[in-house]
Amino acid sequence: MKLARIGSPGFELPIALLNDSTFVDLADLTDDIGEDFFATGRLDSVPEFVALQVSKGNVDDLPRVVRFGPPIARPHQIICIGLNYTDHARESGMALPDEPIIFTKSPNTMVGPNDDVHIPRESSTTDWEVELGVVVGTRARYLSTLDEATRCIAGYVLVNDVSDRHAQLERGGQWSKGKSAETFNPCGPWLLTRDEVSDAGSIDLWLTVNGEFRQRGSTSDMVFGPAEVVRYLSQFMVLEPGDLINTGTPAGVGLGMNPPTYLRATDVIELGGTGLGQQRQTCVPAP
Repeated sequence: MKLARIGSPGFELPIALLNDSTFVDLADLTDDIGEDFFATGRLDSVPEFVALQVSKGNVDDLPRVVRFGPPIARPHQIICIGLNYTDHARESGMALPDEPIIFTKSPNTMVGPNDDVHIPRESSTTDWEVELGVVVGTRARYLSTLDEATRCIAGYVLVNDVSDRHAQLERGGQWSKGKSAETFNPCGPWLLTRDEVSDAGSIDLWLTVNGEFRQRGSTSDMVFGPAEVVRYLSQFMVLEPGDLINTGTPAGVGLGMNPPTYLRATDVIELGGTGLGQQRQTCVPAP
């Protein structure tokens, strides 16, 4: 099932997509797709609810012009995994980590998949990162096995983990400073539920800047797969329903180019992933 939120920022409507042009309104099932939705098990009720609405003819056409918001409401936390692709570690000149590298992004970085990306004031090192995002479906702590971890996953989303490399790497060693500017986490267009993904370790990812390919990769190149990331994180923190985990990026970021190449105002970023849909952002100066 593909779940999404459409409408203007702060007023998104939760829906289930039937195809590229029609949807079922989920307003009678849930106010939003967030913590309560996952914690109360309403995700499991979606297929039956949708089938009933379809049988009644309660199906709507998507507007020709529609804004997709982030497919989940603002999470408690956005947790990120660094250097989680072998080719990206290689282009960064860093050794593969023995354990997942963890950092966080401010939850208010999350915007819709086609919203503008703001270039921070005085930044000349804003970079792109296409990633697979994991949405937590149930509270998780001290998970023992990969099967347990997999059962805690609600589904998967497409994410652009935008980064300011100078703030990330040269301002005192705290990666979060280079990751938490406003609009730095475009997400969506939809949440692809776990049952729709036969193998999260074989998802192709790609990204272009101004029509030129920068990243082509696959989650098969991950050092730590999605289930292992969830299991590992649960040893150090309680994962809450609706939390978002950005699982790392393949090679091809601006930092790894020779010479390094970064985003400027008016640049257009497009990205996609198998089954996860596509995003398109225009870079603009921060207000």
